[in-house]
Amino acid sequence: MTSSPTLLRRLGLYSATALVISNMVGTGIFTSTGFLAGDLGDPKLVLGIWLVGAIIALAGAFSYSELGVNFPASGGEYVYLTRAYGPTLGFMSGWVSFFAGFSAPIAAAALALSDYLGYFFPALKQQNAWFRWSAGEIGFQFGGAQIMAAGIILVFTVLNLFGVEFIARIQNTLTSVKILVMVAFIGFGLLMGHGDWSHLTQSTVRTSSAPLTAQFAISLFWIYVGYSGWNAATYIAEELQKPERTLPLALTIGTILVAGLYLLFNVVFIYATPLSEMKGVLAVGSLTAKALFGEKVAGLFSGLLAISLMSTVNAMVTIGPRLYYAMAKNGAFLPVAAKIHPEWRTPVPAILCQGACAMLMTLINFGNLMTYIGYLLSLFAMLAVASLFKFRGRPGWQKLGVVSFAYPLIPLLFVVPGVVLVFVGLRFAPVISALAAATLVSGALVYRFRLRDRVVE
Repeated sequence: MTSSPTLLRRLGLYSATALVISNMVGTGIFTSTGFLAGDLGDPKLVLGIWLVGAIIALAGAFSYSELGVNFPASGGEYVYLTRAYGPTLGFMSGWVSFFAGFSAPIAAAALALSDYLGYFFPALKQQNAWFRWSAGEIGFQFGGAQIMAAGIILVFTVLNLFGVEFIARIQNTLTSVKILVMVAFIGFGLLMGHGDWSHLTQSTVRTSSAPLTAQFAISLFWIYVGYSGWNAATYIAEELQKPERTLPLALTIGTILVAGLYLLFNVVFIYATPLSEMKGVLAVGSLTAKALFGEKVAGLFSGLLAISLMSTVNAMVTIGPRLYYAMAKNGAFLPVAAKIHPEWRTPVPAILCQGACAMLMTLINFGNLMTYIGYLLSLFAMLAVASLFKFRGRPGWQKLGVVSFAYPLIPLLFVVPGVVLVFVGLRFAPVISALAAATLVSGALVYRFRLRDRVVE
């Protein structure tokens, strides 16, 4: 009897780190600062919230490293939560990841890419949508941005069908371009750009009516999305060479590099443009590049930042289906997601389903997408890190020194903000919270009535 094709261990440290960086760097850093400018109104708070996010993300990366070393299987939170709390919560984490962990972030990254291309073709900007509909907190729109975003998702979905080595070469190239562009933007911006350091002391009138403390917590949803991706390598653990070494290094190196880039990028943003001028601007990179270098050079950077966002889209298109594959192998997802193409060795049905869902999600208002993503991702990542408190008492558990240092400080640095975010979301973003709850309930119902008896425990 011929065995079914399986995933192959072909990815080394560079490719794993590239996936982490590509998943982190993108939508959040290229879009959030303009919204944070209006919501927080103070440069020190804008820079401070990115620093807080870096500390939380690094604590999460350290914690996930220990989980990944002990459970070196593809699937990320699904694997950890299933082992810690049982198959129901494990399935719900994967269900949430399909919608909020990958499909929605892919849609958001593609929409951001379209907005940067809007520097050259204004019809591609979301503000120029042909049709809009909103009800309270929720909004939908359709126009050139949605068509372009869906087309980008389709292209990378098709490319990902043809093998992990093929797409890894594309990903490594795009990631290298992204890092070079960011370093060049920071370097040329600070050394040759026409900015003003006094901008870092100039506050502006807030656009948010929420109390500043509450708004800081709400804005952490956006920051969480900006740093999400630090756990990317855990989803491809079965395709990593020497996962016990590669996984912790990829998570730690990727997170530290990105945190440094984020803080410097925001310094350049504010050095270039006062908060009062960037309030509510999505393509903040284009705005600040124009202020720093003038019209022509701004066009160059806008194009390069759009290319950089391609690596974000591609990385998430690559990683998501590996989670659905891991779940389907255990009977905890649609069975078709476990099918591997015999020649390309990729989970083709899972890739195609994710692509279709992401294209539909481009119709949702960008701000709604970001809050929805942040709410659900923070919840399940918090639960995964909290599982360390249960696992660390088991015989034979491999403890990492960085997590053991001042234990339980590291996991608490991640868990406590996660708990706070859940309650803040319920209080100040009730409609988005309700949509998040609907996602959870639908996942529980699918598991209860369709998949419970198929799960391999």
